Amino acid sequence: MTSPDDRIAAWAAVLRAQAAVMPRLERALQRTGLPLTWYDVLLVVNAAPDRRLTMSELGRQAVVSRERVSRVVTELEREGLVERRANPDDGRSSYAAITAEGRRRLRAAAPVYLGAVDTHFLDHLKPAEIAAVTAALEKVVAAEEQSASR
Repeated sequence: MTSPDDRIAAWAAVLRAQAAVMPRLERALQRTGLPLTWYDVLLVVNAAPDRRLTMSELGRQAVVSRERVSRVVTELEREGLVERRANPDDGRSSYAAITAEGRRRLRAAAPVYLGAVDTHFLDHLKPAEIAAVTAALEKVVAAEEQSASR
């Protein structure tokens, strides 16, 4: 059984690691012209079926807060990197779809982003630690997603 101190230390380590790494990723991406929030939204939309997601689904999948997703999509739309499309199955919702320019900019930024993730996160861990972190955090995400869907 873990002690309360160990439990708090685990949570504090997650917060401190995020606080240490995220600004470095943001700085690395600056030279690509894609802020980290833009990169995240483009990455999620690009990976979706037909390279589009409803705004509500994008809000669930993107790392940016649900409240910020709409603002980020508006910024990306203004830059011609995504476009909003009406949802033919539900007139109350719309899709965010990545444009050809959005895909080009995402591909151009990917080596910078992945290099920064390696340098500032993965290079500090052994393969077994990477697997353990992945398994542990995926377990948390799955439990929270299941809880949110109830």
